[in-house]
Amino acid sequence: MGVGKHRRRKAVRWLRLRLRVAGALLLAVSACIHLYLYLTGYRTIPTIGWLFLLQVIVATVLTVAALVTHSRLAAAASAGFALSTLTAYFVAVWIGLFGFKEVRTRAGIAAGLIEVAAFALLALAAITVDPAGQPERAARPAGRGARLLAGTQAAVAMVVGTVGAVSVAALVLLGFVVANAESPPAAAASTEATLKATTISGVTVLTNARGFTLYYFAPDTPAASKCTASCTAYWPPVTGAPKAGPGVAGRLGTITRPDGSVQATYDGHPLYTYVGDRGPGQASGNKLDLNGGFWYEVQVAG
Repeated sequence: MGVGKHRRRKAVRWLRLRLRVAGALLLAVSACIHLYLYLTGYRTIPTIGWLFLLQVIVATVLTVAALVTHSRLAAAASAGFALSTLTAYFVAVWIGLFGFKEVRTRAGIAAGLIEVAAFALLALAAITVDPAGQPERAARPAGRGARLLAGTQAAVAMVVGTVGAVSVAALVLLGFVVANAESPPAAAASTEATLKATTISGVTVLTNARGFTLYYFAPDTPAASKCTASCTAYWPPVTGAPKAGPGVAGRLGTITRPDGSVQATYDGHPLYTYVGDRGPGQASGNKLDLNGGFWYEVQVAG
């Protein structure tokens, strides 16, 4: 009996270790995704920006705690944090959070799936029972020992089932939220088609009539825009036939977007504004890798 109990104890410890390490590493990946999004544009969004940074810090601390300690509390806290991060994503996509309504992105979907898996693994690591310290069955009356064992097994099965049910429900809800986010409310397109040259941080860039920086999308072609559907919630296209303002000498034109609207172009580049720019003189969308490609401010030759 002693050898068998030792083997069971060792097997349970190895299982808990693997669950904890795998879950912690997934939580670290979630932190990396949030850090990447923070550095590539989300830092410009009021409140949401610092919340992304806070997520990175807390997830990193919990990852280290889960890996270094053998504490069930650390695993449980990490599982709860993964689930809370996922819940915040649901709220941001579904109804909006602090005035910001998220749209579907590949990074968001990947982070959501990772957080579901991290929650499941870390929660299981937290509830896995180590048989160490249990007295031998012969040391207590047989009937009492059998009832205690049956009760323990039933409780563990119920908790494991609850973790599984929450994980499945989270996956289903993630699928629903993602499907719902495929058709976000149409962003108000920029109709300021009078273009002018403005100097921002020593660089002369193209702006609309209100002084907002204009951008081009690397995957676009001179005849077609690749930024459609949810992409336009971040990058509203400049619509209408463009007019050259002060300092603008490039080639102006238009293309027809998939929805039939007319979009302004400059030197063959379809033009967009960026929701992260809160006023004239900002160019926070420059060199961002979002919505399937890089974005660049449109520079005007002197």
